[in-house]
Amino acid sequence: MNCWEVLGIEPTGDHARIRAAYERQEKFASGEELERLRRAFKEATGGEPQTDNSPSDAGNERQHQVAEPPAAVRQENQELDASERQVVREVVIQVRALLNDSSRSKDAQIWKAILGEPPADQPHVRKEIADALEPQVRPMAENGSFPAPVVQFLAGWFDWYSLRDAHAHDADEDDMEAEKSAGDQEPQEELPPQMVNFWPAVIGWIVGLAVLATLFSGMGGGG
Repeated sequence: MNCWEVLGIEPTGDHARIRAAYERQEKFASGEELERLRRAFKEATGGEPQTDNSPSDAGNERQHQVAEPPAAVRQENQELDASERQVVREVVIQVRALLNDSSRSKDAQIWKAILGEPPADQPHVRKEIADALEPQVRPMAENGSFPAPVVQFLAGWFDWYSLRDAHAHDADEDDMEAEKSAGDQEPQEELPPQMVNFWPAVIGWIVGLAVLATLFSGMGGGG
């Protein structure tokens, strides 16, 4: 098999065409096939083929590019070190203590102060905290144990989007129920103003005049 048969082209002095035929087959050649292809190129052109990267290097580079995840994904999926794991444990302890205080657990600002303290606010640390708290905290948020500001904060902080959507749906239903109740109430019938009874006062006035007249007539008769 001569060099042209290896390259898969007709004999030619066009180096560009020879190089194109060589590079086309180089992508799939390895081992003895690659060595035979290089000898054919040298025989056809009189020189060694020049490439920027060997096939293996190019393949490794493509593999590295495909395997490299985005920076945000790497940060979220990275392993926690010892100090970060200690932070997760401390935050979980603080939250469980908070849950035992019914008044403080309804304050969204206290939740923000505990969960937002660095490095607990880092995505990969926050994810570990969310995984540890979800079995206990999420059901309480769903059953109405927390007020709306706390539920909204937890839903956004831990990416519990279904919880936030459910809360918004419940709020809409409450508003609709309130509007319906207000619409069902019948307007109260206005009662006519009550007439003031003046007769007791009039009778009292007449009696008083009669008493006075009797007194005066008695005094006149005595004189």
